[in-house]
This record gives sequence, C-alpha cells and structure tokens, in this order.
Amino acid sequence: MPGGLLCVDTVGVDREGVFQELERFDGSASLPRLGGMARADGVVIVSERFWAFAGVDGSLREGLMAQPPKTLRSIPFVRGFVRLSASLSPLFRRTGVTRKRERRFLLAAVLAPFVLAFAPGWISLTAGFLITGGLMAWILRGRTLFLHGAEHRAIAAAELRRLRDSWSGVTRPSRFSQRCGTNFAALVMPLAFLGERFWPLPAAVAPLAVTVLALALTTELWQLVQSSSHRLLKLPLVPGLALQRLTTREPRLDETRVALRAVASVLRRELA
Repeated sequence: MPGGLLCVDTVGVDREGVFQELERFDGSASLPRLGGMARADGVVIVSERFWAFAGVDGSLREGLMAQPPKTLRSIPFVRGFVRLSASLSPLFRRTGVTRKRERRFLLAAVLAPFVLAFAPGWISLTAGFLITGGLMAWILRGRTLFLHGAEHRAIAAAELRRLRDSWSGVTRPSRFSQRCGTNFAALVMPLAFLGERFWPLPAAVAPLAVTVLALALTTELWQLVQSSSHRLLKLPLVPGLALQRLTTREPRLDETRVALRAVASVLRRELA
C-alpha cells in the first residue's frame, strides 16, 4: 500500500553490516536521488519510491512513498504541489514517522494560510505569529539542527560515493545542501512579499491567491534551478545556503551514522 509501513526494527544496529552495504553502494554506477528531513530523535531519508527513518535509539522504520498519478506530475504549476505533498507523506501518513498530535499540528500549520486569508486582519496576524512560533519550536527542538546537518552530509556522501569513508569519519562531506527545504523557503518568501505589494485584483482574495501563486511559481523556479548546471541559475540558492548556517549544526560522527543508516535502508531497497 503506498506510504504503508513495512517494518520496525529496534534491535541493536549491525554496524559491520551497514558498513559493508555502504561500501557496496559506493561502487554502484548510479544511485537514485535522495532527499530527507531531520527530527529531534532521528533522520528521515527518502527516494522517489521508499523512505526510511533511523532513530538515535537504534530503531529503523521503513515504508513506501506516496505515488501521485503521472498525469498530475506533468502539469506545470500543479506538479510542484504534487511533488511537495508526496515528499511530506512520511510526516502525514498514519504509518509514518510522526505521532497523532504532531500530524494534527502540522496539518493545521499547512492549512492555516488558506483559512486565515478570509479572517480579520488582527486574527490572521495573531494566529500567524502563534503558528510560526510553534513551528520554530518544533523545528529547533532536541538535536534537530545537528541531525539536519547529518542528513545533508549523508546525502552528499551518497552523491560523492563516499558513504564508507563518511561512516568511518575519514571524510566529512558538506552539511549544506542546495536541495534543502530552507532554500525553498528562502525563495518563496520574497515572491510572496512582492505578490502582496503588487497584487492587482480585489484585496479580499489577495492573501489566498498570493500564497498559492507564490508556491506555484517557487516550485517551477525550484525545478529549473535544480535541473540546471549553469552557475547564474544557482544564484537564487545563495540566501537559503546562508540561512542553513542557522538551521544546521556540525554533526558528530554518531549523528552522521544515524543518517547513513537511513540512506543504507533506502538504497538497499532501491537496488534490490
């Protein structure tokens, strides 16, 4: 079942087995593109088909990613929303990596901009500050920032074929990533700001319309930037990369290994 849970393993980590797997993956001619997200208690790594959550306690949860219809994934301005919702499926599905209370809070945070668009100004502003504060507290809790850096490092290790050396601590790929959601947020905020200033239609629908339009434009720009190797097209990522100095911290080796275990789980199933 798409997004379903495959297994949960809380037994001790087989370090030698993980090391051997990573060594094998380093020798692969091609590996799927990986993404991920950090939590206070572990790291989620995703590919287009699979996800894995490795916990700091040695646990491992594995599942399948949601697969949206191919038709929707090819429609400009719609495909971005589809891709974004699919990438967040490990957070929102009942068999994912979050508790019921967390899922409710995250769903409220996602839907809030659309609902508050029709609320009086003072209510919208107050609710916006409360939700933003709650999200920041959720993001910054525990060792999330360190595990965020570990997530980036593990994905970079896969792309550089330095998984084994990263597990051993011989090499330390960058903790900064061009594909990080921080970069996406840094792109969408100025577009939303400009949209509110220059929106030509009735003000009553401006907040909702600007939010949707800014997200749609950002997802298209995001895909263009990510698929291009031209240096000038990478300039929009500079603010987000700078912001990652606040949203990541230099991870310890044991934190990097948490992320690498999740990488190994996803690649094991991708290359099976």
